[in-house]
Amino acid sequence: MSLRETINQDLKNAMKAKDTKKRDALRLLTSALKQIEVDERKELHDEDIIKIIQTQIKRRNDAANQYKEAGREDLMQIELAEIAYYECYLPKQLTTEELEQEIKTIIEKTAASSMKDMGKVMGIATKELARRADGKRISDAVKKALASL
Repeated sequence: MSLRETINQDLKNAMKAKDTKKRDALRLLTSALKQIEVDERKELHDEDIIKIIQTQIKRRNDAANQYKEAGREDLMQIELAEIAYYECYLPKQLTTEELEQEIKTIIEKTAASSMKDMGKVMGIATKELARRADGKRISDAVKKALASL
């Protein structure tokens, strides 16, 4: 079953179970998927859907942070709940230790020796780890690893 079919089935199940929060979150996600399909006039594959989900999670995190700064805990909780619904469709994310180990391996491959080599390391790291770690986490791990050289 494709990722799109899984999302649609989960949406149907949420509707039958009268789980309005999950239903609304999944409707927002399917709406975003349809918007991309219409705008770019292409059929989305699982890789494309994962990228869209990651973008939606990033947007929800940004909104949650803004709500927290504004003192709107109620709205922040809604955003965080939507993130939880979306994360189940992503591949298993790397732990901090696993990410650091992967970055060390990439640094050894590229023979990076200082912060000047960050671009080279980031290019490879983002390609290899994009589905399993957020870009910000990758960047922070690369900075930390290169700083300790």
